Amino acid sequence: MTRTRLERVRAAVGIASLALQQIEDDLGADDVDGLELAAILRELQEDADVPGGLVPALAQLVTTAARRAEQIEPDRDGDASRYLHEAAALPTPNAGPRLSWAARALNPQGDPA
Repeated sequence: MTRTRLERVRAAVGIASLALQQIEDDLGADDVDGLELAAILRELQEDADVPGGLVPALAQLVTTAARRAEQIEPDRDGDASRYLHEAAALPTPNAGPRLSWAARALNPQGDPA
């Protein structure tokens, strides 16, 4: 059976939601110290195909949706795509560096060379 595009997106979002829940559970654990929290923050920033980590990857996804909305929205007036472009721009400008700064504050020796 071939899955529809929407079914594949739902499955991927479900997997991402489970992964985020695991990360949230780990972050909330009583035994997470500064070194481990710094390592987690660095992983969020570094472990993604998009340079800069998770936040830029999510912004890229929303930007892709915005570009598609530009092509298909009625009257090409920007009502849909504008909101998507704004949403993509909100977290990205300083998110990566701020994750790094927080990780460095928690564990200065853990900075990659």
